[in-house]
Amino acid sequence: MTRARRAAVVVLFVSIATIAIAYGAALVTRGASTLAPWIAAIAVPISLIAIMILGAVRGDKGIGRLGIPFGFVALILIVGFLAALILPATESSTSSLWLGLPMRAAIVIYGIGVLPIIVLPVAYALTFETQTLSAQDLERVRELGRSNARNQAQSDT
Repeated sequence: MTRARRAAVVVLFVSIATIAIAYGAALVTRGASTLAPWIAAIAVPISLIAIMILGAVRGDKGIGRLGIPFGFVALILIVGFLAALILPATESSTSSLWLGLPMRAAIVIYGIGVLPIIVLPVAYALTFETQTLSAQDLERVRELGRSNARNQAQSDT
């Protein structure tokens, strides 16, 4: 296991354990925990980025240039969740709207929901040649498939 993959697995495990602690704190206090939403607002985006890294890492090369958009998305997610928690709940029928939504809802929908959907496909498209499987990788996968098929045919007989 490469260093990048191992680090992503450790970060994913720690962030999921932290999310479980946040849920536990919310359940034990019957929703009155003041720390649980803050913990989750940081741990959830970190777990998402760790999963993205696990999907993008290729051998010893790590994630290459995808580190910048992944970092940007992590920052957007964390700041968006924290902003939704920090901003006062003062929405009313006279509140100003951002693209048709109250400010906190707009941050969640547009910042957390839409912005990563725009950034990540562009990042993957720009790094497609360097991050996808090489011809050698494809041949290795095909050979493993043929070997697996032979082994399975032998075990069936």
